[in-house]
Amino acid sequence: MKASYRKYLLNFKRPSGTSRGIMTTKETWFIIIKNDDKFGVGECGILRGLSIDDRPDYEHKLKWVCEHIELGLETLINALKEFPSIQFGLETAFKSLESENKFELFPSHFTEGADNIPINGLVWMGNAEFMQKQIKEKINAGFDCIKLKIGAIDFKTELDILKSIRTEFSVSDIELRVDANGAFSKEDALEKLKRLSEYQLHSIEQPLKPKQFNEMAKLCEVTPLPIALDEELIGVFENDDKQKLLQVIKPQYIILKPSLVGGFRGSQQWIDLAEQQNIKWWITSALESNIGLNAIAQWTYILKNALPQGLGTGGLYTNNFDSPLIVKNGTLQYDIKQHWNFNL
Repeated sequence: MKASYRKYLLNFKRPSGTSRGIMTTKETWFIIIKNDDKFGVGECGILRGLSIDDRPDYEHKLKWVCEHIELGLETLINALKEFPSIQFGLETAFKSLESENKFELFPSHFTEGADNIPINGLVWMGNAEFMQKQIKEKINAGFDCIKLKIGAIDFKTELDILKSIRTEFSVSDIELRVDANGAFSKEDALEKLKRLSEYQLHSIEQPLKPKQFNEMAKLCEVTPLPIALDEELIGVFENDDKQKLLQVIKPQYIILKPSLVGGFRGSQQWIDLAEQQNIKWWITSALESNIGLNAIAQWTYILKNALPQGLGTGGLYTNNFDSPLIVKNGTLQYDIKQHWNFNL
């Protein structure tokens, strides 16, 4: 058994804005494992400035993994606690190697093309006109759950955008989620949540920056709007620490990005702990290519979570890999007539 890795730069079709800035490219890495005439591929999806493993020694660690691939998945995963994106890439690559079809990792009605996954339509930050245009596109494309990135432009403008949606579409027509990416201060967060709650939102992701446990706990206790933790989960490796975080903050939801929280294994730990405390959850991709998105989507489907998931990012890039994954009528589907084209 031999392994190698390759870096790949994904190019956005249009610059995409978050509260952390504008992105035009997205760096990712692939691990390829070969055994005789078979090979498996996994994606190590790193987000610069957000991933806990955004470190100078990242490529060195990838090289080490490939040189020690014969140690096997269990040993390698345990040695990579501080590199969750590599854990995810390895889990996927080994699963791919073992599979009869290297891209069908978790066979199900989804991979047979017989069922789909409800997803939210993602609206990126920008000026009011740009955001309104995206919202119309999502609604016309059949989405009944829309997630808006907020926190980068004037708050009143963002409220006006939400108001305009609610004037035209009721809660039963469109479910609205917002993601603040930690943009609110502890002084103004509650007041902003009250203003946002007027528009009957489903939830808000990460209103405060992570690691403000007491402030976030107080906010979750009195919030008029359900709070979902996202960035808060990054870098929490030990089971006891995960349990303590959930017990202290008591969020209404958690959002799991396998590339950021330790792959399928790390995500499942969070799910088990959350369910013990009656905390709901959903899964989101982290701007991976179709290789990573495919793995996350297939795994998400077998979890049987009825909430819309955050898996609609495959169409963002000009140089993604052709795959059977398609977004249609507000769902992610697997079109078995479409074929993979994975060439590095």
